[in-house]
Formats: sequence, C-alpha cells, structure tokens
Amino acid sequence: MTVDETREVRSEDSFDAVAVHSWLSSIVDGLVDEPTVRQFPGGASNLTYLLTYPDRELILRRPPVGKKAASAHDMKREFRVQQALRPVYPYVPTVLGLCTDESVLGSDFYVMERIPGTILRGDLPEGMTLSEAEARALSTKLIDRLVDLHQVDPAAAGLTDLGKGAGYVGRQVKGWSERFRNARTENVPDFVEVMAWLDANQPDDVSTVVIHNDWRFDNVVLDDDRNIVGVLDWEMSTLGDPLMDLGGAVAYWIQADDDDVFKVARRQPSHLPGMLTRAEIVDYYCDRMGFKPANWSWYEAFGLFRLAVIMQQIYYRYHHGQTHNPAFKDFWMFAGYLEWRCRQVIAK
Repeated sequence: MTVDETREVRSEDSFDAVAVHSWLSSIVDGLVDEPTVRQFPGGASNLTYLLTYPDRELILRRPPVGKKAASAHDMKREFRVQQALRPVYPYVPTVLGLCTDESVLGSDFYVMERIPGTILRGDLPEGMTLSEAEARALSTKLIDRLVDLHQVDPAAAGLTDLGKGAGYVGRQVKGWSERFRNARTENVPDFVEVMAWLDANQPDDVSTVVIHNDWRFDNVVLDDDRNIVGVLDWEMSTLGDPLMDLGGAVAYWIQADDDDVFKVARRQPSHLPGMLTRAEIVDYYCDRMGFKPANWSWYEAFGLFRLAVIMQQIYYRYHHGQTHNPAFKDFWMFAGYLEWRCRQVIAK
C-alpha cells in the first residue's frame, strides 16, 4: 500500500504533542505514550499532521497562523460535516474528537482516523503507472464520486442548516469579491472587470446540494485497485449550487495542451494521456446529473476567479510575514495570470 509522504514538522507549524496526547487520550481508549508527529506537505490552507501511535495512525487538522478570512478554517464546521456525512457518504473519514480548548494547541482542532492509501499529487508516485485506459477510468471515477456527493439528500445527513438556501450564486460572487479586495496586494491586478462581469451575468442556482468546494485528486485516497476509498479536506463544504462545485474542480484541472504558465501550477496528474479533458468532465458530469447549463463559461470564469482569490489570500499571509513558507512567495504572479485567463474565458 502506497501512502502519502510526510516530513518533519515545520518550526512555525509545531505544537505541544504532549498536551494534544493528554487531551486525545481522554476521549480515545488505548492510546499510550505520546505519538510521533509528522506533517503532510500538501495543502496550503489548513494544516494536517500524522500522529503515529504503536498500533494506529491518526490525523490532526488545525488552522494556519496569521490573517484568516472570517468564514475560513472553521474546525467545528469541518468536523461536524464529516460526522454527519459519514453514514450516507462512506468515503468520509471517521472523526474521533473536536477540541475547542485553545490552551491545548492554540486553536480549535480535530482528530480523525487515517484512511490508508495513495494520494495523487503533481505526478504519479514512484512505481505507479497508468495506461491511457486506466487514466480515463480513474478520472471518470473522480467525477462519479462528485456526482455521488451531489446526489446525497442533505436532510438524510442532517445538514439542512449547513447553508443559507437559495441565492448561493449571488452570495458567492459578493463574498469572493470582498475576499479579494481584502487580500489584494499592490503587485496583482484589481480584477475589477472580471468581478463586474461575474456580477452582471450570474445565473440562477440550478439546485441546492451538499458541495465539497475543493474537489481534486489530492483530496481523495485511492486503494491498491485505484478505487476512491476516501474524500478529504471538507473545510469549504456547504450547501450550494453543484455547478459551482464543478466549476471550482475544473479550475484546478490542468490538461496536456495548456500553456506553460498554467502547467507550472499543476497539483494533480490531470495532464496524463487518457485523462478526461475539462470539456469532457463538464459533459460527463452534466449528462449524469441531467443539467444543461446555458452559459458554462460563467462557471468556468468564476472557478478561475475563486482560485485566484484563494491563492491571493495565501500570498497575503506570506507577504505580511504571517507565514514564511517559501512555496507561497510567487503566488501573486499566478493570481495575475488567472486574471488574464478569466478575461480570455469572458471574451469567448
């Protein structure tokens, strides 16, 4: 079984493992001694750690330090969504406990069971190969699991209060535009034309379902047969428009014929021969869900804009010295590139 690689904990992301163990052992039976702690390198928002005990491995999730968007990094929400979804969507990890006592770690955090398996990041792990047929099948499975999620009955999961109901599209346009304005630095475009176009051309919600809001290969776990056995990172999940979720997923999907700048930002092996293209993903998903969007370009542009805001929020923390992770130092340039890409989509 191939597992996701970990590294030593970065100094600015470290915490008191003894204090965490003391809290955790009070709610989980059989934990002896303190765990060894390693950090997962993936992800640029919430921080994820591996807690290794003699007979089991657990995952700890916590927020980053520094300036945060008001609605981001809500550990209570992330914990609650997974706890509620698990009985009706079996790909969700089993959560064990939520700690809201900030004296333990300095912030809210939660712990869950680890789902063993392979997590695909930029390139396939050493020793793993995919034929064109296997790559196509795997990318199709990724969209199938998104369809499965969007077909969950929010009432059956006890999540009818997770979102605010109708008007999701409008709230997202307003909210992400405000987030960009709050996180903008002088070295990135102002996105004024993009935000104005998104506001003026927004479609009505097509439906209200449970959405993940960060759907990528590096947020799913594969078993040895390349089946998806886990879906991770529920930080931004909510009740909302499923085509908005698809638009966000497509924004991350960098394919083989994209330009060199876009390829630099690739975080998943979506470029491999046989993988579905963005257009094929949209067609396949809409066919399965029975949707016929009148203007897919709007969802595509919004997905790219939202991605630009996410990267700019992360860069803002780096720019102001709230994180020193060198991986974030050039995010401002990619935000600028995405502004150009949004305008290309709008021009179509």
